[in-house]
Formats: sequence, C-alpha cells, structure tokens
Amino acid sequence: MKQITFQLPEIDRSATKKRVEAALEKYRFYLLSVPEERLPKVTATYSLVPPTHTNAFYSSTETVVVDKVDFERERDKYMEWIRRGVNRLNQKERELIIKRYLNHEDMYDYELYNEMGVSERKFYRLKARAFYKLAFILRIEVYKEEAPV
Repeated sequence: MKQITFQLPEIDRSATKKRVEAALEKYRFYLLSVPEERLPKVTATYSLVPPTHTNAFYSSTETVVVDKVDFERERDKYMEWIRRGVNRLNQKERELIIKRYLNHEDMYDYELYNEMGVSERKFYRLKARAFYKLAFILRIEVYKEEAPV
C-alpha cells in the first residue's frame, strides 16, 4: 500500500512578522484621536467661482460627519478584532504584546524583559512565538510560494 503524504505550506517568517507588526501599529494608530482633516468646516468660505447646484444629497458638513462615523466604526471593529486575537494568547505572551505594542506609551524591549523578569533570549523566543500565534489567530500569516515543478 502507498501511504498518503500531506505537506503543509511553509511559512514566510519575516513577511509574517512584518504583517503582525503592521497590524499592531495600525491598532496603535487607531488609539490616537481623529485626524483634523476629518473635522467639519465651521468657517465661511468665499470664492469667485459661482456655486454649482447639483443633486448632491449631503452638504459638506454631513459628508464629513458620515465619513467620521464610518471611520469610527471601522476603527472600533479593527480594534476589537485585535483585542480578541491578543486575548487568545497565554498570559506571558499577552502581557508582552499589550505592554510593548498596544499601550499609548512606547516601551523598549530591554525595559520590558527586565520588567517581566525574563532573560533577553527567553524574551525574544516568547515574542516570536506570540507573533506567530497571533498571525494564525488573526489569519494574517504569509506562506512561501512553491516553485513550479
């Protein structure tokens, strides 16, 4: 009898790490306040060009408000997605990710491994494991392309 073999695709470690770091950086970005360009204009503007009357449904202020609400909805959904993923990690991995990437304050790796009471080597192994687990939980892992046979 022939045995059936099953090969799992190989993970591209550096691309996966970059993707997880980008997701965590986007989370940190969303912690910031709404950008100024999304705020509605409240001052009058004057122009030599006559106004055009279109069948536009919203005024510029309404459009800004709708865009702001859409942005906030997307932000909240994204932040909840990241939170749920991080909460599925074990306690040490969760502590590392939250303190290093999800807080407002920047913290360096050496500060964190000293605070956690682990060696530098163990810290980086823990960090790598947390990144790969998080990549699989969030389904953002990157696979290497197989060469055509």
